[in-house]
Amino acid sequence: MGEAAARGRKSIGAKRNPESADAIIEAAEGVLREAGYAGFSIEAVARRARAGKPTIYRWWPSKAALLIEVYQRQKRVETPDTGNIEDDLAGFLKNLFAHWRDTPSGNIFRSLIAEAQSDGTAAAALAEYSKGRRGHTGRMIERAKARGEVAADVDAGIVADLIASYAWRHLLTDRLDEDDAMIRAAVRYVVRGIAPTP
Repeated sequence: MGEAAARGRKSIGAKRNPESADAIIEAAEGVLREAGYAGFSIEAVARRARAGKPTIYRWWPSKAALLIEVYQRQKRVETPDTGNIEDDLAGFLKNLFAHWRDTPSGNIFRSLIAEAQSDGTAAAALAEYSKGRRGHTGRMIERAKARGEVAADVDAGIVADLIASYAWRHLLTDRLDEDDAMIRAAVRYVVRGIAPTP
């Protein structure tokens, strides 16, 4: 066998086929919808998608990686740009809570967090996803810095973590129906601090 033929054989199936990948993600969504997280497995997804488990594991190295892609595909959360940091953050949290509450995404993400407590691959996948989300939320803070609403030396990543912590706590304690006044109070405490005004 020539060198080119050997190289060609090694790469068969390595490149992700968009149609097959879509079929696998749709199958994963179907399994989650019908069997919930407890019934979710790569085997069940493979059966439903009529795909081989090795193909799924080649493109998603763990169950958590596949779940995160399903979650990202479903996630449609608007990040407001109102010109005011408190309105932006409160609007973002309201949109996020509504998305988690009104779609299967909240259950998927809650399950991922739970799995990450005992599964190293799930923890790594969640950490990688969270890093990207931290940067995304941090951009709201950077925009506010450019407008002069936030001090130049504030670490946008830490503020993003505070907002994420508030959101995750509400997700994990099933308190996604928080009213606007409470969300705005939490945002105000983050943005303005809790020390008494002089």
